[in-house]
Amino acid sequence: MLLQDVAVRLRARGERMTGPRRAVLTALVRHGGHVLAAEVVEAVADVDPSVHRASVYRTLETLSDLGVVQHLHLGHGGTAYHLSDGDHHHVHAQCQVCGGVEDLPADLLDTVAEQVVLRSGFVLDPGHVALSGTCRACATHGSSSATRHHTREP
Repeated sequence: MLLQDVAVRLRARGERMTGPRRAVLTALVRHGGHVLAAEVVEAVADVDPSVHRASVYRTLETLSDLGVVQHLHLGHGGTAYHLSDGDHHHVHAQCQVCGGVEDLPADLLDTVAEQVVLRSGFVLDPGHVALSGTCRACATHGSSSATRHHTREP
């Protein structure tokens, strides 16, 4: 169903479903969750080894423009992708200790975004980057691991 839906969206833009696009979508479905761009490249190689890494990156950009894939920037410059659940702009949180990424409700920062606009005129894009903090599991395991992580040399 996903491949058919994406093919319809592509045709509406005058584009077509190519082999690399099919391979990227298949890899994202198989992986599930949030996946780094380099991991998408590796997963696509498992699906179709003939797909070049540049095609994977172009496809991710196209799928993001279509609203099929959401990308977000994680700490330390990594970019992750995941299939959109129809709510293209939900918020993410990334644990500083384990690196896990969690989806948060889309409206979680609405009040903050409104205050930022009122005070400075700046319009937030909260779905584009992950909020940073400590997940429940890491917080439960004590502050010693969180302290080690925060004091680790680059």
